[in-house]
Amino acid sequence: MIDLPQIKTKRLAVHLTTNAEKLVKQGHPWIFENSIAKLNKAGSSGDIAILFDNRSDKVFGIGLYDPDSPIRIKVLSNVPATINEEFFKIRIKEAFSLRKQLLRTNTNSYRLIFGENDGFPGLIADVYDDVIVVKIYSAIWFPYLEEILPELIETSKANTMVLRLSRNVAKGKSHGFTDGQVIYGTLKKEVVRFVEHGVKFSANVIHGHKTGYFLDHRNNRKRVGDMAKGKTVLDVFSYAGGFSVHALAGGATQVLSLDISAQALQVALDNGKLNKHAGKHKILAIDAFVGLQQLIDAGEKYDIVVIDPPSFAKSAKEVNTARNSYARLAQLGTKLTAKKGMLVLASCSSRVEAEAFFDICELNIKKADRKFTVEGKTYHDSDHPISFPEGAYLKCGYYRLN
Repeated sequence: MIDLPQIKTKRLAVHLTTNAEKLVKQGHPWIFENSIAKLNKAGSSGDIAILFDNRSDKVFGIGLYDPDSPIRIKVLSNVPATINEEFFKIRIKEAFSLRKQLLRTNTNSYRLIFGENDGFPGLIADVYDDVIVVKIYSAIWFPYLEEILPELIETSKANTMVLRLSRNVAKGKSHGFTDGQVIYGTLKKEVVRFVEHGVKFSANVIHGHKTGYFLDHRNNRKRVGDMAKGKTVLDVFSYAGGFSVHALAGGATQVLSLDISAQALQVALDNGKLNKHAGKHKILAIDAFVGLQQLIDAGEKYDIVVIDPPSFAKSAKEVNTARNSYARLAQLGTKLTAKKGMLVLASCSSRVEAEAFFDICELNIKKADRKFTVEGKTYHDSDHPISFPEGAYLKCGYYRLN
């Protein structure tokens, strides 16, 4: 491993507002700037924030200070704790234990650390075969990498580690780290092959979105693949072809991958070729809303339509627009789904809660004058555990249209 910098931190004494203190004690990992009632001195990124009870003035929790974020303190523990190598080692072992059942399947790709939900707010770690990719979304973690990274390597048994930095972190003080830096082992190719429930894929761990691939829909992709034999499939917002490739491997006769990115669609084609199949794989590089309408105008119908858009609501002010977009997609998808076909609608917008999303989908299928039965509603896979309400973002509905 490369030499990791030793970054000094200091300890901050923090008192919170009454409501914030209550939420943290209940397990919420975020403390916003306006929730800090008293701070004994100015803090730097990664400083240890020691949380004191307002009544007893005793320590009740520990967090990391982040001056560059509206979430000013990321909580690591809502009980007194010592932040050291052993603390992180225990957390990583606990996270890995939740993934053991998944790894008993024919799968060698998984999320080992899922941010706040595994006790590492602002840090994720994804494993692709023998390569682990760590992505940092907050500079609070730089002082602790020398304690965390070796344990991630040991737990995952990875031969190579790649560090990815979010755009904001890369722009700030990154202590000599760069996005896409290989910090352990040797990376032979930036495109790494892996297996997901027996289906072969690849991820560009240096330049791909997030860590190179989206692992959260794994079970939904398998489910679509299992129902695809002899079917025609439309995969909208396909990106690297997750649903498309599973459908082809499952025996689909024809798959159309639709995405605005021609580059992503080429990856989808390449991923499809990694697996034996007899189906035809076509691509369409176009804005999803425009492309769906064009397919409707052309009279196209598909046995399975999957619509899995990116997050439409990255801030509270975008929620209404997101709801309208989900409504429109449900209506467009309904028009493209054949009689007795399956319409699969998904959302990764945490600000649009699951119940509201499913209500939108069902209302707009009805508006398109189609009767339907709900054949399933799914959420996060086991390597994306949820520990607080805002941590839940993924939901997916399966609608059989009559």
